[in-house]
Amino acid sequence: MTAPSPIGVLLVNLGTPDAPEPKAVRRYLAEFLSDRRVVEIPALLWQPILRGIILRTRPRKSAHAYRQVWTEAGSPLAAITQGQVAALQTALGGSARVAHAMRYGQPAIGATIDRLIAEGCERILVAPLYPQYSAATTATVVDAAGDHLKTLRRQPALRFLPPYPCDPAYIAALKLSVETALAALDFQPDILLASFHGMPERTRELGDPYYDQCCSTARRLADALGRPVEVAFQSRFGRAKWLEPATDTVLAKLGAAGKSIAVFAPGFAADCLETLEELAIRGKAEFAGAGGRDFAYLPCLNADAPGMALIETMVRRELGGWI
Repeated sequence: MTAPSPIGVLLVNLGTPDAPEPKAVRRYLAEFLSDRRVVEIPALLWQPILRGIILRTRPRKSAHAYRQVWTEAGSPLAAITQGQVAALQTALGGSARVAHAMRYGQPAIGATIDRLIAEGCERILVAPLYPQYSAATTATVVDAAGDHLKTLRRQPALRFLPPYPCDPAYIAALKLSVETALAALDFQPDILLASFHGMPERTRELGDPYYDQCCSTARRLADALGRPVEVAFQSRFGRAKWLEPATDTVLAKLGAAGKSIAVFAPGFAADCLETLEELAIRGKAEFAGAGGRDFAYLPCLNADAPGMALIETMVRRELGGWI
């Protein structure tokens, strides 16, 4: 009897530059901001702005931000994602081949699918690690995988991990992670602030469920914790109206009011520039500059036990019938 072919599991996150240098950041931003799912402006209008202004000015500033969080292992997002792959491979054993890819940057989705196929995988689960669905995140991963399949003569069978904004396993993992981090603090925060990545308000008007799913996550977590969780949206870009309230505005307001605060980012599966620099460094400075005193950033689920229990639970569920 022929041995069954191995199952591939592909964890996908947003991406990161190869180095905290302007040239690498420029290359990364050019790919990221050229995705029509990310910037929904006609290319004839957007590309001159992107190439003529943004890619001439933003890479140097972003590279400075990346240098503040870069580690000996490289980009925090890349290092943590590699840790998630190793932990999941250990958990699944020989029943699957686990790999990771970045939607923008390296390793690319198409090349990693090819590698899994070369290792004998005829069935692959693609797992975008975005708890809340958006066309600019989950959908663009599906796009990239589908575009690559168009180039293949012999295609593998694909499944996709669905979004999980209210999955009981996700809420349980967040609850345990937040409670553990709070217990290690030397103060009791007045406010728990969940900061999600922002989106243009227009995406909501066009029917994107992201905003509603973020709010649902916060409500479910608040119920599980038995205390309120406030919601804000970070990383505004450009002049368009974005989802509100804005995280930086909320931090300044709470600092001025003398509140103590713990902020966390439940929409990110792994710590990255947006959490470690924008929240833990810049957000803390904005809070303190407004007069705030006690501030804590609580880490993402990362490759810690609650986060890995969540990933394993969801992956095993979606692999039902395959392993």
